[in-house]
Amino acid sequence: MSTSSSSPQTPAGAPAVAPPGERFNLAQHLLTCNSGRAAKPAFVDDLGSLSFGQLEDRVRRLAAGLRALGIKREERVLLLMHDCNDWPVSFLGALYAGMVPVAVNSLLTADDYAYMLEHSRAQAVLVSGALLPALVSAMTRSDHEVHKVIVSRPVAPLHPSEVEFEAFVQAQSPLARPAATGPDDPGFWLYSSGSTGRPKGTVHSHANAYWTAELYGKAVLGLAESDVCFSAAKLFFAYGLGNALTFPLSVGATTILMAERPTPEATFRRWLGQVGGVKPTVFYGAPTGFAGMLASPQLPARGDVALRLVSSAGEALPAEIGERFQRHFGVDIVDGIGSTEMLHIFLSNRPGKVRYGSTGWPVPGYQIELRGEDGLPVPLHADGSCDPGDLYIQGPSSAMMYWGNRSKTRDTFQGGWTKSGDKYVRNADGSYTYSGRSDDMLKVSGIYVSPFEVEATLVQHPAVLEAAVIGVNDADGLTKTKAFVVLKDGAQADEAELKAFVKERLAPYKYPRFIEFVAELPKTATGKIQRFKLREQESKRP
Repeated sequence: MSTSSSSPQTPAGAPAVAPPGERFNLAQHLLTCNSGRAAKPAFVDDLGSLSFGQLEDRVRRLAAGLRALGIKREERVLLLMHDCNDWPVSFLGALYAGMVPVAVNSLLTADDYAYMLEHSRAQAVLVSGALLPALVSAMTRSDHEVHKVIVSRPVAPLHPSEVEFEAFVQAQSPLARPAATGPDDPGFWLYSSGSTGRPKGTVHSHANAYWTAELYGKAVLGLAESDVCFSAAKLFFAYGLGNALTFPLSVGATTILMAERPTPEATFRRWLGQVGGVKPTVFYGAPTGFAGMLASPQLPARGDVALRLVSSAGEALPAEIGERFQRHFGVDIVDGIGSTEMLHIFLSNRPGKVRYGSTGWPVPGYQIELRGEDGLPVPLHADGSCDPGDLYIQGPSSAMMYWGNRSKTRDTFQGGWTKSGDKYVRNADGSYTYSGRSDDMLKVSGIYVSPFEVEATLVQHPAVLEAAVIGVNDADGLTKTKAFVVLKDGAQADEAELKAFVKERLAPYKYPRFIEFVAELPKTATGKIQRFKLREQESKRP
């Protein structure tokens, strides 16, 4: 079954926005959106603010400097930086010059960066001083030669082959004109999170971020110039890039950037205006983060924050977390699902229209289809609902390819459709509910069981902080469910109690046959639970 529709131009069912013309440079577009706001703060980081006028000047100077290095159009520039005011300057500067910024995760290992250097063949690297040792180690492990390393906010004396970011920018005259790129030209890369294997270089066009800002940032979230945005998801994530760069720049909003990890305490300091002197009106988080915040004794009071809109993505939001947050702050969490391949959210709840426990409705401009094991659309029941199916998406922000990986490209991008790897059910009201990853779904006694449904029930128990469910084989080789549970600090619960708790709330066959209490769950840098690591761990047990 499918809903909505889309096309490469203005998608059907989408807001009436003009598609990019024959010539379109994403950086120039976002700078032009703010041509009348020169004095207004565009970004506020831990050390100060950057106005829209300063942003444009520095973007054009950096673009000129990259050109002066001899880097050619469409060659890659690696961006390995903590969130700070130099990040958007670097990303937009490369785009303005016609180069392709490759934004990479700042939490990875030197081996990961060595792979990404070789895979992207980056000609230069823009790097935070605190991350320079990891980069240097990566460069010694790679046969690829980088022409120049530009260091933002160095923490130690630089090598003669390295140049300080601020000096590099100020030494240039602003580039007069942006590169004459088109909407379908390669714009930037993002690497997949690696939750199911080695990261893949996902190539996005200049126009893709335009569409996500128009169709979701403006039309669904209703962002405005008066907003102050703050994203726990970092800029190198597809979710964070929209939240903290393309969305706010498209409407002239101010963005708070935070270099440190988004712990509850660090997040609360920003919510309370203790860093930079501004309070966010829009916050973007993930379920794991919301659970930690609600469990924190430092949780701010409703009257101490300025939040009007809160968004969640990364994993499906358990209804219990959304409902508790709403009761405390009086603001709903708008849950949605996106992907690196689609750049941002394509299925979402709405401000003022939230169905907790579901991921909401298709974003106008995107077509959703659930397919069965036969590859055909799952048939609808009489009430408009349908059984679980693999989620496919069609829309204007789909990535162009995985770089250098034709097999994975063909498997994921199929004739205009993008395979998400997620399973969903459609509800009678047209909303969709997450049923787990396609490779995480369990068949117990011949019936599909969603690990997420069991996890979402377990976390409703007052003693449970987090849970992950996988399938394990019993003595007869039959699949049974096993839950790994993290308890809240100081809380107590035993296996029998949690089993009974689930049995009371779900069909009897869905309760976890085995429960193991653990101190923490394995996760990606984005906070997604890596169930495949739990499966690997189980497979090695005698």
